[in-house]
Amino acid sequence: MIKSRLHRLGQLLLTLAVAACMSWTTQAASERLNFVFFLADDLGWRDLGCQGSTFYETPNLDRLAASGMRFTDAYSACQVCSPTRAAIMTGKYPARTGVTDYIGAAQPEKWARPTRMLPAPYANRLALDEVTLAEALKAGDYKTFFAGKWHLGPEGWWPENQGFDVNKGGCGWGSPASYFSPYKNPRLEDGPKGEHLPDRLARETVEFIETNRERPFLAYLSFYSVHTPLKSRADLQTKYEARAKQVKLDGAAWGDEGERKVRRVQDHAVYAGMVEAMDLAVGKVLNAVERLGLAGRTVVVFTSDNGGLSTSEGSPTSNVPLRAGKGWFYEGGIRVPLIVRAPGVTKPGAICSEPVFSADFYPTILELANLPARPAQHKDGVSFVPLLKQQGKLKREAIYWHYPHYGNQGGSPGSAMRMGDWKLIEFAEDNRVELYNLRDDIGETRNLARDITGHVASMQQKLHAWQREVGAKFPAINTKPAGPTGQGKAK
Repeated sequence: MIKSRLHRLGQLLLTLAVAACMSWTTQAASERLNFVFFLADDLGWRDLGCQGSTFYETPNLDRLAASGMRFTDAYSACQVCSPTRAAIMTGKYPARTGVTDYIGAAQPEKWARPTRMLPAPYANRLALDEVTLAEALKAGDYKTFFAGKWHLGPEGWWPENQGFDVNKGGCGWGSPASYFSPYKNPRLEDGPKGEHLPDRLARETVEFIETNRERPFLAYLSFYSVHTPLKSRADLQTKYEARAKQVKLDGAAWGDEGERKVRRVQDHAVYAGMVEAMDLAVGKVLNAVERLGLAGRTVVVFTSDNGGLSTSEGSPTSNVPLRAGKGWFYEGGIRVPLIVRAPGVTKPGAICSEPVFSADFYPTILELANLPARPAQHKDGVSFVPLLKQQGKLKREAIYWHYPHYGNQGGSPGSAMRMGDWKLIEFAEDNRVELYNLRDDIGETRNLARDITGHVASMQQKLHAWQREVGAKFPAINTKPAGPTGQGKAK
C-alpha cells in the first residue's frame, strides 16, 4: 500500500515536472529572437535614400534604418555574388571555402579570353560538409526558410540540402529567367501571368512567418533584384522616366575606369523601378512582422552581396563618391549598405563606422540567438554585437579580399585589405600596389604607395601571411597572346 502511494506520488511529481519543463520550453521559444535577413543582389552602397540617393525611393528601408543601426563601412566578402553568399553561410573568407568567383564563370581550362593570366580554379559549389548558418540555427530548434537567389551550386547543393526547411526559388541560377511570371524556376511555382517576382518572394516569406510565429525562425529573403536582366514594372519605369528628365547633372554623366566607362549619376529609370519594387517587398515583410506582434523579438538585417553595377551590362547605377563598382576591388565594388535592427540591442537612428563584412553575420546571429559560438566553423567572422550595443570596437586588425579572376565588369586578379583607414590593393598581373587613406579619400583618387613605402611593406607582409593561412589560390601566366589588362590605373 505504502509503495503504491509512493509510486503514485512519484508519478504525480514527474508529471508536474514534465509539465513545468514543457511550459518553460514553450515560454522560452516564444521569447527567443527571430531573424529576418534580406540580401539584395548587386545593390550599390548609395542606392538607398538613407545612404544618400536622391533619385531612387526606398521609404521602407529608410524607416528600417531610422529604427535601427546603419553601418557606413560595411563590406561584402567579394566584388561578385557567389563568394559573398558562401561567406554569409559559412562565416569564412571565400579563399577558405574555395568559392572565389561567381559560380558559372569559366574555369582556367575553359578560358578563352586573351588575358595576361589564367584565372585560378574555384569551387563551383558550397561544400555540404560546411555547417551553414541555417544548420546551426536548426540545431538550436529554429525553423528555417529561404526565398530567392541561391547560386551556390547545382541541384543537390540547394538550400534544402544546406539547412533550410523551406526553399522558394533557390537554385543554381545567378539571375532570374524572368522577373514576371511565368518564372520557369525549378523551385518556385509559376504564379498568375505577370505576377512580379519581388512581390511573390515577399508573400512567400510572409506566409512562412505567419505559419511559424509561435516558434523561433530564420526567414532569409535573398532577392534576385536588382541583378540583370534590367526589367521594371511598367508603372514604376514611367514614374522614374519622368523624374530622370528633372535630374540636374553636377559634372559629367560618365567617367573612365581603365578601359571602361563608368556611370557617375543615378538616373536610370528601369533600375530605379527595380530598386523601389525591392523596397516595397521589404515593406510587405516588415509590415507583417509588425502586424503579427513580432517586431519586439525579431532581428532584421538588410545588406547586399556586392557593389552596384556601374561599368558593364548596362551600367545602371552610380556609386559615386565611391570608385568603380561591381567586379572591382575599389570601394564601389565591395562597400555595401548594411542596416541591422535588433530589439533591446540597437538604438533608433544609430550609425556605426566600424568596418564589418559578410562572414561576421554568422557569429553575430548565433550570439543574438543565445546559441553557442562555432569558432571551428565561422573561422573568419567576428560577432559585431558589441557594435550593435555601442560598446567599443572589434578586436580585428584587418579585413581581406582575394579575387584571382577577371571580372565581367573590367576588374582583374589580385588581393586587397583594409586596416584602419588604410586600403591596400595588390594586382596580380604586374604586382602593382595601390594604397589609399579612406578617411581622407573615400573615392580612392590618390595612390599613396610611392609616398608611404614603409606602410605598404608592412601591409603587404600581413596580406601575404593571410593568403598563406587561408590557402589562397593564384592565377597563372597565360601562354596565349596577352590582351588588355582591364584594370584601371591609379588616379
